[in-house]
Amino acid sequence: MSFPDPRHPARLRRSVLCVPADNERALGKIASLVCDGVIYDLEDAVLTDRKAEAREMLVAHLEKSRPAGVEIVIRINSLKTPFGEEDLLDAIRLQPDAILLPKVESPADIQLAADLLAENDAPDSLRLWAMIETPRGVLNAAAIAETGRTSGGRLDCFVPGLNDLRKETNVPALPGRPYLVSWLMQILLSARSCGLDIIDSVYNDFRDADGLDAECRQGRDMGFDGKMLIHPAQIEIANRAFGVTSEAAAEAAAIIDAFARPENAGKGVINLDGRMVERLHLDQALKTAAKADAMQNKDNPA
Repeated sequence: MSFPDPRHPARLRRSVLCVPADNERALGKIASLVCDGVIYDLEDAVLTDRKAEAREMLVAHLEKSRPAGVEIVIRINSLKTPFGEEDLLDAIRLQPDAILLPKVESPADIQLAADLLAENDAPDSLRLWAMIETPRGVLNAAAIAETGRTSGGRLDCFVPGLNDLRKETNVPALPGRPYLVSWLMQILLSARSCGLDIIDSVYNDFRDADGLDAECRQGRDMGFDGKMLIHPAQIEIANRAFGVTSEAAAEAAAIIDAFARPENAGKGVINLDGRMVERLHLDQALKTAAKADAMQNKDNPA
């Protein structure tokens, strides 16, 4: 059985809300939300002439109050832009859980960020997420994911960016994402091959609860860990879709209990209620149980 890398702890990432760093009203609401993660956005959600102001607002916000029990991610501007490096240096000082790099197209993009983090004495616990949102990024997804296996690579998570990918490929935004699924699965396989998490892309119409629910269930069935969101109204739907049902939690507990019995010690395969259950199912059960426990602690705090 494999154990997680302590630099890459298991996280609950059902719902990851993206909040513009220059929106004071939205920043003020974060503490009352039940999302698993927050992406403070300095990139696409902020106009060019407000980049510096947004950075200052984010610094003031996080120095004054940090949301408890929420994974904190800062999306910086590309290091190829005039804003990126200053974003990165301020992010290091603010000590988020991760920095999200936009429009990652090659392993060099990850390595450049990792080198800057190392040069500025960022702790190993500060991780990198990568937006895969260009044709070149999709084609290079496997090579980019490999940087997560290198010493000092810091890569933890992929986030496909379908709005930019649609723009660059002329693929329309159709229900069910029929012409995008193959690309999403390519990005997902690349992430999983290197032990990375992966968060599904945003659903743009935050008033369409049924459409969001359908896309969340599709993303869950494809293997995503959660959903990137653009509005608080989307959190409950994503948490439900990417959570662990009581039935799944009970099945996981049964598998764990069965392998823990003395008569099953050392067995690779056991009979559980007429089903053949292997050690790989135990690994999956342990992950499910850990996620269920994390949900219980987060959604029903003592």
